Amino acid sequence: MVIGAGQAGLSSAYHLLGSGLSHVVLDANPGPGGAWQHRWPSLRMATVHGIFGLPGMPFDPPAPDERAADAVPAYFGAFERRFGLEVRRPVKVSAVRPGDRLLVETDHGIWRTRGLINATGTWTRPFWPVYPGQETFRGRQLHTVDYPGPEAFAGQRVVVVGGGTSAVQTLLELAEAGAHTTWVTRRPPVFREGPFDEEYGRAVIAKVEARVKEGLPPRSVVSVTDLPWTPQMAAAQERGVLVRRPMFERVVPDGVVWADRTRQDADVILWATGWRAALDHLAPLRLRGEGGGVVMDGTRVVADPRIHLVGYGPSASTVGANRAGRAAVRELRALLGSAHPGVAGGAEQELGVAAGPGELVEQLR
Repeated sequence: MVIGAGQAGLSSAYHLLGSGLSHVVLDANPGPGGAWQHRWPSLRMATVHGIFGLPGMPFDPPAPDERAADAVPAYFGAFERRFGLEVRRPVKVSAVRPGDRLLVETDHGIWRTRGLINATGTWTRPFWPVYPGQETFRGRQLHTVDYPGPEAFAGQRVVVVGGGTSAVQTLLELAEAGAHTTWVTRRPPVFREGPFDEEYGRAVIAKVEARVKEGLPPRSVVSVTDLPWTPQMAAAQERGVLVRRPMFERVVPDGVVWADRTRQDADVILWATGWRAALDHLAPLRLRGEGGGVVMDGTRVVADPRIHLVGYGPSASTVGANRAGRAAVRELRALLGSAHPGVAGGAEQELGVAAGPGELVEQLR
């Protein structure tokens, strides 16, 4: 079973087609596109990180001014149709429970499966830091996940909290739209002028992989990649937009206050503080170790080799997700083939529609 139909889930589904394993793909979203369909309206293809094509179907770059929330879902949908991927949606997985076969509970029934590829990403789990006085703020607080675009904040005093790429992109467009911005981060930002090439990418992946092998939670993307220094960044610096301040000490009803009692009045606090892996449905499996993360070997969960996490840790990028999907299917094929010679692995639905013609998914009686 594959849970999630973003880049990582679709890559896994593609490689499952020729694996001999019966399978089903469940996706909580109403349509193709993964988290991309929920991106803020002002995010255009010109400002997104590079999108690598899914296996077997190149991604033809759309117009730079096309909305990312339109372009990428259209590509994902075309990919599903081209390869005949049957993605069942919207189906929300609430829990995966242990057993001889993993029990997958959803809002459309219960499944049992011999192998699981989890590709649920991070979008549904935005990270909100907690600071003293946060509940007293009389203005508006929102996370990037709810950001409607810059026009709604013209003329307002906006404190942008966060040091990642999305935080900086949001900061720049808010300032351009006429908001009065204050940029706050925990650590001084580090900008990189060099290329984000394959060699650099391998070094980044190695850093992330070392953490997950030790069972530590993956760190933020910017902590291992730095921020790209672009012409837009240079122009923003000249306009005085990229003036970073350290984290404030507390929130007050009308703004924020630093340890030295410096105060910044604000109408809005935008928490551009990233996301965490959406793994709550796996909690019954008790996969997290003493380090707070899931001990991984590649995409495989060391505590239960039937479970693979793609789009997690070192595979949390479009190119990494493609490779992870292929690796997960290869390892599951070897595991299930050796454990059950001559029997195709896969999922059996306990409640729901009967298997259709040509499917290897069996409905339990």
